[in-house]
Amino acid sequence: MNETLKELPLPPEPAELRAETRALVEDSPEEGIQLVNEARFLTDLLWIEWAEKLEGAGMGYERFLQIARGYADEIRLWVVGERLWDHCVAGLAGRTLRRLPDKCCEQGAALAFSGVRR
Repeated sequence: MNETLKELPLPPEPAELRAETRALVEDSPEEGIQLVNEARFLTDLLWIEWAEKLEGAGMGYERFLQIARGYADEIRLWVVGERLWDHCVAGLAGRTLRRLPDKCCEQGAALAFSGVRR
C-alpha cells in the first residue's frame, strides 16, 4: 500500500507566464479573467511537476483542474501581483492534497461492495 502523499514540490515562479497573463487581464479583462477562471494555463504547468505524485495517490488531471478552478480567485491575485507565488502555489498544493482520494475509504467501499466485512 502506498504511503499517503503529504507534500508537493513547489516549483519556481513562472514569471513569463504571469507577465503574459497579467497583460491579457489588463488589455482584455473579459478574456483574461476567463483564462484565469479556466485555470488550465497554470494547471498544465503544475501537472508537469505533480502528475506522477498525484496520479500515484489516485488523482487525475481533470480532478486537479477542477480543484484549481475553485482556487481561481487566488490565482488571479497572483497574476495581478497581489499574492506572492509561494503563497499561491503552496495554497493550491495544500488544497489539492486535502482533496486526495481517501485510500482507506476506497478499500472499505470495495470490500462492502464485494460483501466482505472488515
